[in-house]
Amino acid sequence: MLSALSTLADGRPRGGASGVSRAFKYLLVAVVLISLTPVPSWACACGCGVFEVGTPSQFPSGSGGTLFFEYNFMDQYSNWHLAHKAPAVDNPDKVLRTQFFTLGVQYMFNRNWGVMATLPYDDRYFKTENDDGTGTNAFEHSALGDIRIEGMYTGFSEDMSTGIRFGVKLASGDFTYPNFDRDTEIGSGSTDLLLGGYHLGSLPFSLKGRPFNWYAQILWDVPIWTQQQYHPGNETDASVGVLYNHGPLGVFDNVAPMINLVGTDRWRDRGANANHDNSGYDRLLLGPGAEVRVGVVRLYSGVNFPIYQNVVGNQITTPVYVTFIASYDF
Repeated sequence: MLSALSTLADGRPRGGASGVSRAFKYLLVAVVLISLTPVPSWACACGCGVFEVGTPSQFPSGSGGTLFFEYNFMDQYSNWHLAHKAPAVDNPDKVLRTQFFTLGVQYMFNRNWGVMATLPYDDRYFKTENDDGTGTNAFEHSALGDIRIEGMYTGFSEDMSTGIRFGVKLASGDFTYPNFDRDTEIGSGSTDLLLGGYHLGSLPFSLKGRPFNWYAQILWDVPIWTQQQYHPGNETDASVGVLYNHGPLGVFDNVAPMINLVGTDRWRDRGANANHDNSGYDRLLLGPGAEVRVGVVRLYSGVNFPIYQNVVGNQITTPVYVTFIASYDF
């Protein structure tokens, strides 16, 4: 993980075949346009799929492996209806605060094939009104999340600038905690197919002899096996961004600031335990980030802010999404 930026820092252009590049550009434009369309969409209230895209941190640049730890944070407390803020009294749910802790490994056997696996552990605080309307109750629960196992193919071009991801999300997360609704449980209870792709390229301008680079990424998540009358909706997350490898700075071998745009489209949940009237959304996020490298150790930190969101019914949303990643290349 996080190995692509070192290749860029060496000053080598990342391009790939022009046909593949154009296809990914058109694909990302289509996804962003979909994300801006206010259609009904449904999924778990946490919205954690946004952390699966947004940075070039999972783009490999050679054989070998990476161990990484990722921390994400969301604090959902602002009630929204459609594309605007709504009174808090309209929503019985008041706070959904989550910390995501993820251990992962990525290994490229050669320049064409690799694997990646992630093991999440989440801590969630949920404050909601009692069913009888007499007040509120707060619950906190920590548990294993849904494990992801993916393969990677990067053999489309010699520089590995284009790749695809494919795999499964397992139903390993806890989805039976009695004080959470199914769409706020830590685990979805579903086994999902995952399919995605990315492209990394250079822009036609530079600063101090170092080029700016752009990246694009997309990931589809399709539940295929579900439990207890709750079927999460399909989800699409996509991102486009620009980064600049500054090179050495102080104790760091490389400093790379970046900015990205992330779009999400979610479909309706199905089943007797789904909340059909108050779940799902379309969303567009924008935010800065930066990666620093010291030898084989890399640190990334970034935030994203909603610039557009359209929710179905009444839902609590977060004003900021926080990400931190520490990795070790071997």
